[in-house]
Amino acid sequence: METKLARITELAKSNQDIVFTSLAHLLNEENLKQCHRELPSKKATGITGMTKAEYDTNLDENTKRLVGKLKKKAYRPIPVKRTYIDKPGTKMKRPLGIPDHEDKIVQQAIGKILKAIFEHEFLDSSFGFRPGRNCHDALKILNVYIEERPTNYIVDVDIKGFFDNVNHEWMMKFLKQRINDPNFLGIIARFLKGGYMEEGKYFDTDKGTPQGGIISPILANVYLHYVLDLWFEKVVRKQCNGQAYMVRYADDFVCCFQYKSDADAFYSALIMRLQKFHLEIAEDKTKIISFGRYADKDSKRNGQGKPPTFDFLGFTHYCSESKKGSFRVKRKSSKKKVTAKLKKHKEWLKANRTMDIKDIMKSINRSLTGYYNYYCITDNTQHVESFLYRIRLLLFKWMNRRSQRKSFTWEKFNIFLSKYPLKSPRAKVNIYQLKKDISYIL
Repeated sequence: METKLARITELAKSNQDIVFTSLAHLLNEENLKQCHRELPSKKATGITGMTKAEYDTNLDENTKRLVGKLKKKAYRPIPVKRTYIDKPGTKMKRPLGIPDHEDKIVQQAIGKILKAIFEHEFLDSSFGFRPGRNCHDALKILNVYIEERPTNYIVDVDIKGFFDNVNHEWMMKFLKQRINDPNFLGIIARFLKGGYMEEGKYFDTDKGTPQGGIISPILANVYLHYVLDLWFEKVVRKQCNGQAYMVRYADDFVCCFQYKSDADAFYSALIMRLQKFHLEIAEDKTKIISFGRYADKDSKRNGQGKPPTFDFLGFTHYCSESKKGSFRVKRKSSKKKVTAKLKKHKEWLKANRTMDIKDIMKSINRSLTGYYNYYCITDNTQHVESFLYRIRLLLFKWMNRRSQRKSFTWEKFNIFLSKYPLKSPRAKVNIYQLKKDISYIL
């Protein structure tokens, strides 16, 4: 499959006008088996409860039957199982759709094909769910735009319920820019309209693409590429009197402007632009702020104290200075993200406090490792150490509630930690070190 995908990528790169008319044949037994093997094990199951291991016991027959349904146009995705997860910083819940395992296989195959066709089309401002580009890369580029370019104003935008409001008609129009295989497009359309099950009831989906589906990230990138990225690059930047830059990760994006008049004009135009494609901004979370090397002077002149801050990709960005007194933009862990993470640890410790204490420490350290890998970036180590201290307090509290008798004094707890230590944070990501494959953007 990789050879065929490489050929598709080569054709798409060499000819921007090419439209692919034959793609459904790639959903064959060999490729679907490969996609099955690539899917992670022990993941949440859809409404049928089918696991990867169970599907694997009769893989040849299962994939043969699946291909037969695809060829006869009889394939219909099973409605996804809707579940909810906490939305950090609020009491609201975020809906997630969990597809059936067989549907995950088909989505995995379709996602590969879409990436081969559209990946080279996506602009440099887009970072979410793309190979060789991650959240830290987006933060690094944004750092350059703010510190080294004439950025004086930030437009911090939140699209209201993006994944729930993607318009299916527009989505298919965007896909048809490069694809004209009705069989292939028909399968994608069925996923979009496949519906979901919640508390035993079936619900239609006439809009949106469910978060949690394998195919959702690439579809989101295609949608926002045409709705936002191209528009910002081809229209907005050309109409600005000063410099303008955008960094987008999935539906989360920040725009930098040299002049406030340009920022104001963009904000007004953005509302109209999103409305055209059945989207809207969350006005309570979208703002224009003075931010950059002159923000401190502006704030003091206006009697506002410290310059305002903004959150992006789990970090609060704020204006500061280097040791030499020059302007620096620094980042610290977002308060709502920290609060949400501590809440998760509290609930887990409360529920699992009677486990073998060695297993508890292993699990906590695994969680801390993941946290450090993301949040231990330039200027943020001190805030991560504060997070670790609060984890230590939670551990002390719940280890003392393993039984009716108190297990530890603080002194004994420290002795225990010397034997089973919690991992310590250290800087993992240098925000000023750009990778070669993204440095060309500048």
